[in-house]
Amino acid sequence: MHTVAVLALDQVIPFDLSTPIEVFTRTRSPDGRPGYRVRVCAERPEVDAGAFTLRAPWGLDGLEDAGTIIVPGTATPMAPLSPAVRHALRTAADGGVRIASICSGAFPLAAAGLLGGLRATTHWAAADRLAAAYPDIEVDPDVLYVDNGQILTSAGAAAGLDLCLHLIRRDYGSAVAADAARLSVMPLEREGGQAQFVVQPLPSVTRGSAFEPLLTWLQASLVRDLTVADIAAQAGLSPRTLMRRFREQTGTTPLQWLHRARVRQAQHLLETTDHTVERVGAQVGFASSTAFRDRFKRVTGVSPHAYRRTFRRVGSVPEAGNADAGSCAGPPK
Repeated sequence: MHTVAVLALDQVIPFDLSTPIEVFTRTRSPDGRPGYRVRVCAERPEVDAGAFTLRAPWGLDGLEDAGTIIVPGTATPMAPLSPAVRHALRTAADGGVRIASICSGAFPLAAAGLLGGLRATTHWAAADRLAAAYPDIEVDPDVLYVDNGQILTSAGAAAGLDLCLHLIRRDYGSAVAADAARLSVMPLEREGGQAQFVVQPLPSVTRGSAFEPLLTWLQASLVRDLTVADIAAQAGLSPRTLMRRFREQTGTTPLQWLHRARVRQAQHLLETTDHTVERVGAQVGFASSTAFRDRFKRVTGVSPHAYRRTFRRVGSVPEAGNADAGSCAGPPK
C-alpha cells in the first residue's frame, strides 16, 4: 500500500495539515480497499499548531519508507529549517520519494534545496517572499499547483485539495480521483494551470493627495470612453504631465488604472447578478465583448465565465445560454 507521510512542522497551518490526511485516508483503490496509509510525522512528539498542540505518532523516521511526503504550510514560512528535517527531506528526495508542498510548505522545500532550478508555486501572498529569498526558483504565483514529476508545489487553501486529487489521479486514475473529489465536495476538473483567484487591488494613492479627486472621478466614469486627453483635461494637466505624475502616484498609467477598475466592477457584477457576460462588459465600459473578455482574462487569469462558475453567489440562477452554475472558493489565508 502507498504510504503518505504528512510532515508537521511547528506553527503548521491546521487546514493544510488536515487536507491530505482527510483526502488520502478516505481514498479507495479500484478494488475497494484503502488506497493509502497515512502517517503524521514530526521532528518532536509535540507540534505547536498555533491554536492547539498536537502529538505526532511518527518521528522523522516515518519519512524513510514513504511513497509520498506532504509538507503543509506554516504560519512562519521563513523560520529556519532544522538540520534534522533538512537531512530527512534531502535523503528522501535522493531516494526518489515523491515530495509535495501545500501553501507555504514550499519554503521548507526550498530551504532543503529541493526547488533549485525548478518552477514552483505557493500562496500568492507569499510568492514575492519566496522569489526574493530563493532567486534560483522560478516562482509562478498564478497557478494552483506545479508538477515537476518528483517534486510538486501548490498554492494556498483549496489548492491543496487540487494537488491531492492530482496525486490520486496519477496513482490510481481518474475514476478513483473522481470518487475522492466527490467525497471532498470538490470539482475534479480544476487543472493546475488555472489561475489563483486573486482580487487584484487597484493602485492606491495617499488619502488627501492631489490625485484622489481624479481617481474618484475615474471610478464614477467607468462607462465613458475616456482617452488620456480627457483624463488630463479633468486633472487640469497636459497629457505628458499627467502620465508622469500619475505613474509617480500610482505606479501605473491612467488607462491601465481605468481598465483594472472596470475589471474589479465586472467581478462584482459577475458574482452578484445574472446579467450576461456581454451585458456586464457593456455596463463597465468595454466597447465590445471581445475586448472585455481579453482584458478580464489578462487581469484575472481566467475568463469571465470561469470566474462566475467559481464565485457565483449561492442560489443565483444561471444566465440564459450558460448552464454553468458555480461553486465557491474559500478566501486565501
